[in-house]
Amino acid sequence: MVTAATSYSIAVRSYGTHSTVDTHDFSQLVLPLAGELSMDIAGRQAIVDRSIAAYVEAGCRHDQVSDSDNRSLILDLHPRDLDTRTADRLASRPFLSLTPEANNLIDYMGAQLATERMASHKLQLWVPLLVDALLGDEPQLPSRLASLLAAVEADLSRPWTVENMAEKVGVSASRLHAIFQETLGKSPRVWLTDMRLERVCRLLTSTDLPIAELAFRMGYADQSALTRAMRKATGLTPAAYRRQARVRD
Repeated sequence: MVTAATSYSIAVRSYGTHSTVDTHDFSQLVLPLAGELSMDIAGRQAIVDRSIAAYVEAGCRHDQVSDSDNRSLILDLHPRDLDTRTADRLASRPFLSLTPEANNLIDYMGAQLATERMASHKLQLWVPLLVDALLGDEPQLPSRLASLLAAVEADLSRPWTVENMAEKVGVSASRLHAIFQETLGKSPRVWLTDMRLERVCRLLTSTDLPIAELAFRMGYADQSALTRAMRKATGLTPAAYRRQARVRD
């Protein structure tokens, strides 16, 4: 499994026809977005493309070349990022078949990096899902939490409670509260409020949707409930926030 304390870094890179033989004290996942690479990992060779990813163990000599356009996500994993069993399983099969699920996760991260700097909490939730998909495992708890957060963000109008979120993950409400505190440093309710208000603020700035409509879309009982939440969080009403944002623009 992926450990709780992580130090991931990720980037999109392309490689050319010149040999790039390298070793480093961290491991890497090479996750193709487009094109193909010819890779040599400690004498084992394969073409890395949309059907094959590569895992380079820390300290392992490797090389990659390509004579065509290519782009790959390069995920750096430091020793504390993976437990020993997971690291050993990846090292034993440096070239990994990509399932549709894994490719969807790779495409998602590629799209995120193309439009914005990746928030560390999103990366920490994405990596366990990816590792599960690469190894063909049943989703572990970190992955199930990531799936929950994605589901909530996709349907903020739903009347989410701690109890039904916990049921979706398959744990008790008290256990979910502890997991949120350990992983995100906040309770499920606070996280949900933050997500809703973040989306509201974005839509206030980028659209002309009526405030009552925004309240409905974000799961508030009415416009007054949204106004109270906004004033508490920002000191401004939704209408004042929208005016201030447009003056800045």
